Amino acid sequence: MPRDDPGRLIYENPLATSADVADFRMEGDGAVSFPQGRMRLESTRDAEEGQAANVVFWCARELPDDIAVTWDFYPVRDPGLCIMFFAARGRDGRDLFSPATPRTGVYDEYHHGEMDALHISYFRRKHPRERAFRTCNLRKSFGFHMVARRPDPLPSIEDALSPYQMELIKAGPAVRFSINGMAVLEWTDDGESYGDVLAGGRIGFRQMAPLIAEYANLKVFDISGADAAH
Repeated sequence: MPRDDPGRLIYENPLATSADVADFRMEGDGAVSFPQGRMRLESTRDAEEGQAANVVFWCARELPDDIAVTWDFYPVRDPGLCIMFFAARGRDGRDLFSPATPRTGVYDEYHHGEMDALHISYFRRKHPRERAFRTCNLRKSFGFHMVARRPDPLPSIEDALSPYQMELIKAGPAVRFSINGMAVLEWTDDGESYGDVLAGGRIGFRQMAPLIAEYANLKVFDISGADAAH
């Protein structure tokens, strides 16, 4: 169900041309193109290289807490996996983009590296076990804490009717993820089990090779004071 109060738009990016992502940051060896007037993201390395072939593409804008993030998702080629990082900050007061050891897309660098974040994997098609039992997983780091896991409603690519409208709400301790207006996952951080509640930070698109996906119409709304539960 759509939120009763959409909030105040504080960031909007159509992700339609290279100019739209001029200030984004790529970690790993990735290629960004716009063949359909939307951002296509893919690795330039062979998937057989494992974690070395995966990429993260960060939005440079630092965002506050109490936000709703929406974007259009178009799966193009699988297998692979998509993640959205959010509330991402560097550890020990560092800026996210100033780690002592530069990140290269290898997953360990994101859950046991120089950053704290939440991240949701919402198109998990990399391994046979993921394709056989499809879930959306929410994790919190530092650490590799699985904090919520729910069924994934997205179909295989051959049956996809893109775009899919994704919505991620982060409001204090509360997280909610929806696809096409249907609530998929909800979780409330108690601030104790997995460390302090994360607040504010950056968002980033992660892909595992050889997946190719496209993204469009990225928007961020300030929902402080709004009813984020609907």
